[in-house]
Amino acid sequence: MEFEIRRAEEKDIPAITDLEKVCFEGKDPWSYGAFYNEIVENSDKTLYLVALADGKVIGYMGVWMILDEGQITNVAVDPEYRRRHIAESLIEEMVRRTAEEGVTSWTLEARVDNEPAIRLYEKMGFHGEGIRPKYYEYDGTDALIMWKGCE
Repeated sequence: MEFEIRRAEEKDIPAITDLEKVCFEGKDPWSYGAFYNEIVENSDKTLYLVALADGKVIGYMGVWMILDEGQITNVAVDPEYRRRHIAESLIEEMVRRTAEEGVTSWTLEARVDNEPAIRLYEKMGFHGEGIRPKYYEYDGTDALIMWKGCE
């Protein structure tokens, strides 16, 4: 399957917000305003990427760049396009681009019960470092804190 990855733009926010609702229904999805803040107002401190197929946003991810650390905020792929290496490609591109900006390590939180995501992150070089108890407010699930250092 052919898809491209590029930096997210303001025009992508409605599609990103819609995809967020699909992927995180019932799990406190981010609002249009939250994505606007990240992509437009804080673009000097963040990197948001979109994956596109035939002009349609089929995935996205975001990262905050704080000194030499990258805090991954979200990774999502349209359920119809999963298992096609889109999330993997987004993560690889994010690591490449943020490393060029001086980021040397990346971190994220994954739901402890989200085994597919944890397996993906482990495949991408992340490893578990601890637990954030009751991290997800909507249901009290713990988060696994994962880290990846520069290769």
